[in-house]
Amino acid sequence: MTMATPEFSRLIRRDEIGRLGESLHIVANGDERAALAARFGFVSLNRLEATYGLSLDGEVVTAQGRISAALAQPCIATAEPVTETVDTPFLVRFMPEGSDEPEPGDELELDVEECDTVTYTDGRIDIGEAVAETLALSVNPFPRSPDADSYLRQMGVLSEEEAQEASSPFAALKALKPK
Repeated sequence: MTMATPEFSRLIRRDEIGRLGESLHIVANGDERAALAARFGFVSLNRLEATYGLSLDGEVVTAQGRISAALAQPCIATAEPVTETVDTPFLVRFMPEGSDEPEPGDELELDVEECDTVTYTDGRIDIGEAVAETLALSVNPFPRSPDADSYLRQMGVLSEEEAQEASSPFAALKALKPK
């Protein structure tokens, strides 16, 4: 089974890493941004770029840098576009596929550095896909427009305080009290 090429693929061969320089920069073009917006459910992705450096430690490739993006997501209540900028550092470790993989059923203990580990095959890493996935994890998971609260109130959704008050054991007693 062949896998589709990611929308923002930037393949780098492991054997050319030392010759690439210390600071690298990639920018998504319009078609790539539109495809990523569709994949991640964004209304739009107006800018996506990353500046990064690569280092080698045996077979392990480490990418460290910064992602910058401008996008809009649908509000979770109104579906109106909510604009957002992302400017975040990233650290991704690429390991050859099959190296140090746990056996099925083994328990894993992850430290902070192990959370962003990606495997690679054929001696090539895909820094573009790593940047795209990091972007998806960096955006606000619950975007809310300025009108979200009033819209939710109109739809009968209780605020957090109202919901807590309604579920209080004293709410039933208060309802029995004569008006």
